[in-house]
Amino acid sequence: MTLKERSILPGFGLTMGFTLFYLSLIVLLPLSALVIKATALTWSEFWAIATTPRALASYRLSFGASLVGATINAAFGLLVAWVLVRYDFPGRRLFDAMIDLPFALPTAVSGIALTAIYSSNGWIGRHLAPLGIKIAYTPLGVVVALTFIGLPFVVRTVQPVLEDFDREVEEAAASLGASRWQTFARVILPTLAPAILTGFALAFARAIGEYGSVIFISGNMPMRTEITPLLIVTKLEQFDYAGATAIAIVLLLASFALLLLINLLQWRFSDRHRTVWRAMR
Repeated sequence: MTLKERSILPGFGLTMGFTLFYLSLIVLLPLSALVIKATALTWSEFWAIATTPRALASYRLSFGASLVGATINAAFGLLVAWVLVRYDFPGRRLFDAMIDLPFALPTAVSGIALTAIYSSNGWIGRHLAPLGIKIAYTPLGVVVALTFIGLPFVVRTVQPVLEDFDREVEEAAASLGASRWQTFARVILPTLAPAILTGFALAFARAIGEYGSVIFISGNMPMRTEITPLLIVTKLEQFDYAGATAIAIVLLLASFALLLLINLLQWRFSDRHRTVWRAMR
């Protein structure tokens, strides 16, 4: 007589139900409330609030600085992950642990520390000031803050893929006459590209909604260094809930569209890479 094996894990129905309940409670309900609140505005009112000069200036700074910061992290995050995986040097474990420091630090502490370092009398700012380079209280300071908080996303997504990469593939490329640059550009980079895009998307998404680490170093000057999350908070403090909701909806839709585009590019890149590997085999 065969006894049916019992699993210690719950079945699909229970786990799927809990997953939907949890996502609805944590994600869908708040977003639905935001959309419902926005429907109280007419289209003309919504457009007038969302396209004020102050709001447009905050969009340009938030999305522009987030894009620049995520791009910098995509390049240097790959470099940092490469060094941590491919080389063994004294203090490597310490440097690896320091990558997660932006996750552990409260965002306000990060902002205060960056402001103290890059202000005109800070450790680094005092050396840049004679050169005419000002970081604190400028859009450049916003980019620095968003780069700081986004680096771990790229490193931690690229690092495991690089660790699992088969070294024999590199040796095969070298035996066929490929140079080191050709091996990296045509063999290693296509494999790492989906992970790099994922890290880029995560860093970009985090930067779009970042608040605590930016408000100290930016200076919060309307039309110049005011980010969109700060504008939303300002409207909430003024009890302008309709205005805050309208701007939040714009931020949400733009972020969702950009993340969807990045995910589509990642999917196409992964599919093309799999096709190439099948052809090679």
